[in-house]
Amino acid sequence: MEVSDFAPILVQIAFAAGLAGVILTASHLFGQRGSKGSIKNSAYECGIKSEGKTSTRFSVKFYVTAMLFILFDIEVLFLIPWVLVYRDFIANSLPILGPILFFLTVLVVGLFYEIKKGGLDWEK
Repeated sequence: MEVSDFAPILVQIAFAAGLAGVILTASHLFGQRGSKGSIKNSAYECGIKSEGKTSTRFSVKFYVTAMLFILFDIEVLFLIPWVLVYRDFIANSLPILGPILFFLTVLVVGLFYEIKKGGLDWEK
């Protein structure tokens, strides 16, 4: 492998770092300045002073639904490498369909379990 093989990746890293630097510099130059007790330090900085409670309580159901979404989202992300190497595994006569079907079966059984338990019912 030569350095030219990694040139696109190095260009992308340099571009990302440069863009982050430009955004941070622009935020510092053009951002609002204020004292410690100003509206800028409030939770919602729209320019209007907040009235009432500044923090609201969320139901545990909200957090359970969010965790389930993250869990199933990450499990679906595990399918991407399988899709990318499927052709190579078939060309080398390596069995890959069995393990991925087992993974998908566990995923679907878990989803049906959560539906049966009411984990995805928002109104409960």
